[in-house]
Amino acid sequence: MSESASNEVVAMADAYDVVIVGAGIIGLTIARHFLISSDLSVAIIDKEVPCSGSTGAGQGYLWMIYKTPGSAIWDLSQRSHQLWKMLAHSIEEQGLDPMVELGWKKCGSLLIGRTEEESDMLKGWVKQLCEAGLKAEYLSSSELIRKEPDLLVDKYSAAAFVPDDCQLDARRTVAYIEKANRSYAAKGRYTEFYNDPVKRFIRSDINGEVKAVQTSNNIIYSKKAVIVAAGCWTGSLMQDLFRNWEMDLHVPVKPRKGHLLVLENFNFLKLNHGLMEAAYLKHSTISGTESSDPEQNLSVSMTANIDAAGNLQLGSSREFVGFNTDLDESVVSHIWKKAGEFFPKLKTLSLSDLSASRKVRTGLRPYMPDGKPVIGPVPGLSNVFLAAGHEGCGLSMTFLLT
Repeated sequence: MSESASNEVVAMADAYDVVIVGAGIIGLTIARHFLISSDLSVAIIDKEVPCSGSTGAGQGYLWMIYKTPGSAIWDLSQRSHQLWKMLAHSIEEQGLDPMVELGWKKCGSLLIGRTEEESDMLKGWVKQLCEAGLKAEYLSSSELIRKEPDLLVDKYSAAAFVPDDCQLDARRTVAYIEKANRSYAAKGRYTEFYNDPVKRFIRSDINGEVKAVQTSNNIIYSKKAVIVAAGCWTGSLMQDLFRNWEMDLHVPVKPRKGHLLVLENFNFLKLNHGLMEAAYLKHSTISGTESSDPEQNLSVSMTANIDAAGNLQLGSSREFVGFNTDLDESVVSHIWKKAGEFFPKLKTLSLSDLSASRKVRTGLRPYMPDGKPVIGPVPGLSNVFLAAGHEGCGLSMTFLLT
């Protein structure tokens, strides 16, 4: 047998029904879906490892409180939340603790208003949520201070409250899903190709479909479908892959950078729920950071929660700076200052004094201009599908089977 023929035999051994590019929460749960609901074999490819991107940098909240009823993502989010709750319940039925396995907490969420205008808006917001079938309450200032004693509350303060909102720990959850997926490896139905960047798609000379994905180290053949779930890299990846095919494909997903400040084992502040300021819905620009290009403006809105390990997580920032994930201390300072506006206790502390317990996560949300993820087939390529553009809602828009 010639060397070329031998190489082809080896390459063909790496053949799977479904090949998924991207091992974030979207790619991993798609793999899980096929493994549980069918007898298809699945390969998953990533240029790094899971939780290297936006999945691992996020706050982990599964909140419906800030999503707009009737919007393009409402039904998808609501269904996803139901499936997460079903997964947590199934873990309990196995005699396991979903807090341990997933970092799961039914924390409830509060959308906080600080002005008379915001408080009035929240009354209408609660009405919309209730009419959409969600359990939601409007809290006056006196009711709010009883819920969150460490929160700054004045006469105009109010909140929307969704008691059934939950959160999880992305890293624990990914580890749980990976473990379940890997249980199919012994049956020849699942393989991971991590730290193996995609270089190109290989098309069939017969029908023009994509027959394989070539990476730095492997050629992985697809028998039925290739799914690209590469987050904010999906647009540039598809452009690079299609450049020599004389095909025009523009996927407008782009990176939107965020910082998350994490204070480990932080007992100085007590939080009973997940919190988010009402201004989060508007993403207002930080004063003094305005740019001549509005897309370059920095916005910081208060979000706060305590994760399953007892760490205080404070966010959140939004800015368009390309694929730059470098830590920006000025953004961290804005997050800390914003948090202090809501929690007076924090103003008594200097962030520099917390360096031993401080961590900062940065990540790139896969932003779509219309706010809707792009999910479906690629025109002209019947066996290639996209699943990207979930921005900061990947966890809360996954399709997860239990």
